[in-house]
Amino acid sequence: MKNQPSSPINRRAFLAATATAGTLAILKPSTAFAADANSAIELGLIGCGGRGRWIADLFAQSGKYKLAACADYFQDRVDAVGEKHTIAANRRYTGLSGYKRLLESKLDAVVIETPPCFHPEQALAAVEAGKHVFLAKPIAVDVPGCLTIAKAGKLATENKLVFRVDFQTRANEHFREAVRLVHLGAIGKLVMVEAFYPWAGGGRGAPPQTPEEQLRQWYYVLPISGDFIVEQSIHSLDVATWVINADPIRAHGLGGHKVRPPNSIYDHFAVQYVFPDNLVCSFTCIQSIPFVKDEIRVRAFGAEGIFDADYYTGVMMRGREEGVRASVGDLYTGGTVVNINEFHEDILKGNASNPTVAPSVRSNLTAILGREAGYSGGEITWDALLKKNEKLLPNLKGLKA
Repeated sequence: MKNQPSSPINRRAFLAATATAGTLAILKPSTAFAADANSAIELGLIGCGGRGRWIADLFAQSGKYKLAACADYFQDRVDAVGEKHTIAANRRYTGLSGYKRLLESKLDAVVIETPPCFHPEQALAAVEAGKHVFLAKPIAVDVPGCLTIAKAGKLATENKLVFRVDFQTRANEHFREAVRLVHLGAIGKLVMVEAFYPWAGGGRGAPPQTPEEQLRQWYYVLPISGDFIVEQSIHSLDVATWVINADPIRAHGLGGHKVRPPNSIYDHFAVQYVFPDNLVCSFTCIQSIPFVKDEIRVRAFGAEGIFDADYYTGVMMRGREEGVRASVGDLYTGGTVVNINEFHEDILKGNASNPTVAPSVRSNLTAILGREAGYSGGEITWDALLKKNEKLLPNLKGLKA
């Protein structure tokens, strides 16, 4: 993501999407519980691209964390973060295995903002190293990666470690209240759901050629980004599956290249998901079309009312007896700040229930199901997707360890 986004449109500029993320390291439970509630938690940042640099600033500005180490494949990126946050030169780690050396150092927690394909391996390693984990979305690009995150979340809870996935909508109080009421039956039985994510940005490029270039410009590289339905459009699918609160049974999809070259990621998807009780969720996403209004929207139609929410404008839920109507402001920053503060609070309280993990695994698998249905131009079931368990392998040949 880009440096210091100032508006919804800018935040998903292509340079924002291609940046590498960063990991922050936090206090072990024993340290956190012994510490004064006002003491700073030591963090390690893994991934020092645009999004990583931006979120590192938010952690520092909270006054609750001390950025003590950072890692990224590229030296210029760790130095940029290191200079800004006065990180010692010997705690700036580079190369593909730089995160491993970071995890071996004295830290309390990690924030992982690297390209999505690296999230599962790095998150599990962080938990195994006894660190609390703050993880960017999407959690993975393939089924094995999602299952690894599920494993890491379970292990974190068993070891009393905090594991939080940074979906901004799930951190917003108005989204939370509206979805809570839907689950209590405020709009009656769900009849149909629709979700969509149109965006004028995203670019029309092809994947870079060399492995190192692909790490810098990873957005168009399928095995690294997971395609845009997983990397970005998961925002709307996450809200849809949050509202529906069930795994899809099957998906029928279409999509392809109309404005991007054939060797690039897709530029549009149209997917029909079928959930239990024959509940249909109609989903579309498209990029790189000029003058398109930027939306991340979900509408759920119930027998007694409606839920209508957009990332940029607000959330509305209206039933026969109860309702919610609220704007959400700058959710991109505001939701992240809530997650940063709640991450700190959970660490100090020893709350390792980690409720964001399972829903994030579900929505990520739902996005992958839609991608694979779109690629096939046909129907794929949830069970068949899990059984196939296909892993995407980026080309890392020749890169420094």
